[in-house]
Amino acid sequence: MTSIIQRQELQNKIWKIANEVRGSVDGWDFKQFVLGTLFYRFISENFAHYMQGGDESIDYASLSDEVITPEIKDDAIKTKGYFIYPSQLFVNVAKTANTNPNLNTELKDIFDAIESSANGYPSEPDIKGLFADFDTTSTRLGNTVESKNSTLAKVLKGIEELDFGNFEDNQIDLFGDAYEFLISNYAANAGKSGGEFFTPQNVSKLIAQLAMHKQTSVNKIYDPACGSGSLLLQAKKHFDNHIIEEGFYGQEVNHTTYNLARMNMFLHNINYDKFNIALGNTLIDPHYGDEKPFDAIVSNPPYSIKWIGSDDPTLINDDRFAPAGVLAPKSKADFAFVLHALSYLSSKGRAAIVCFPGIFYRGGAEQKIRKYLVDNNFVETVISLAPNLFYGTSIAVNILVLSKNKTDTKTQFIDATGEDFFKKATNNNVLEDQHIERIMQIFDKKEDVAHVAVSIDNTKIAENDYNLSVSSYVEAKDTREKVDIEELNNEIAKTVAKINALRADIDNIIKEIEA
Repeated sequence: MTSIIQRQELQNKIWKIANEVRGSVDGWDFKQFVLGTLFYRFISENFAHYMQGGDESIDYASLSDEVITPEIKDDAIKTKGYFIYPSQLFVNVAKTANTNPNLNTELKDIFDAIESSANGYPSEPDIKGLFADFDTTSTRLGNTVESKNSTLAKVLKGIEELDFGNFEDNQIDLFGDAYEFLISNYAANAGKSGGEFFTPQNVSKLIAQLAMHKQTSVNKIYDPACGSGSLLLQAKKHFDNHIIEEGFYGQEVNHTTYNLARMNMFLHNINYDKFNIALGNTLIDPHYGDEKPFDAIVSNPPYSIKWIGSDDPTLINDDRFAPAGVLAPKSKADFAFVLHALSYLSSKGRAAIVCFPGIFYRGGAEQKIRKYLVDNNFVETVISLAPNLFYGTSIAVNILVLSKNKTDTKTQFIDATGEDFFKKATNNNVLEDQHIERIMQIFDKKEDVAHVAVSIDNTKIAENDYNLSVSSYVEAKDTREKVDIEELNNEIAKTVAKINALRADIDNIIKEIEA
């Protein structure tokens, strides 16, 4: 079976299971149980594989908990970041799930034990609260203990049926792909709320390639509004593991999504010592200031959300915002995220940020921030993407590419909204690999392409009130039918002559009748 077919069958089955087990519960509300169970199975098999150390004679799942010494446990936690006793493994819990009257409470105890195993170790912040959204006592699972256990057993048994093959061969990739498939499907079916935590995979791929373009190595990659971590993980998928030297950093304000991001890292085999995901509001409680600068920054921050802005007079003195001399409007925090990213960007790196189009042409504070960005030559490229690529919004969003090492004083504008830059689909349009490749070629060469791309000197942008809207610089293709006026006039003359002749014939006929 080819990996493509295997993935397709796995994805079809996992989505079928996800829908069947949830019953009447909304899929969006039920997602943490399916995602959490998939994660539980992954870390169980990952941990067992580690404990067996490649020795086929050892079956960790069949061992007694009593054989685990404090030294064995300590060593495992230092390496993996957590510990799971044999009796706590997914395979052993799933085996008796249908007949276990204490399933929901035992699962809670296991999840608590896995999290607390990291207490006092460097991995504690990465493990703590991972299962917080997997509430085994939730009424979403049922109103009685029996109904809760029944639902949990269905989820466990459903995930148990999935064939991931041999762990050491391909299981890590398949687990990660299955997890992202589930997240993307939940996002697509959740409408607007789905877009808040998941960026479609191919859009993520484009953003990652823009940020990492021609960088043979980066110190670390950062997403200040990381959602479920899809943008960070695209950077891992697109490049060899060694190119990102010091790991993956992100911050997320939503607690549930923050947990999804951390699980997503583990599921893509990024160990606890190679990622740092923080919980909190990036704009007013930023983390990782001591870790900057970052050579690569990727982000799809929330569009035009409200923030405290000028209501906090200390923010104008914040290192991130002070250089621009003005704060983003309280009703539209878009440029606050942009300035934050710029502040965290290294002198050799790039930031690729998804932006709401309005910030590129509106006046007021946003115009002043654009002036700061253009006058200091930080804007490398503005790309207008096709409409309806993202979950929950049909607008044609833009990607802003920032750089601190430009060799010219021009800004590139790319109009990628044409039909040759996306594939039309039933629900959302799709950015395919060939579209990404074409955009990257245009971005790389910086050559003008009629009706698609143009590079404008920053002085011209200043004369245009620092407007950074792509449509202000890339001339739209005239799709109107061309008309030959001379030929049209000749045709009209011929038609008029025919009409006059016809009228004359009619007049003669009438005269004959009247006579």
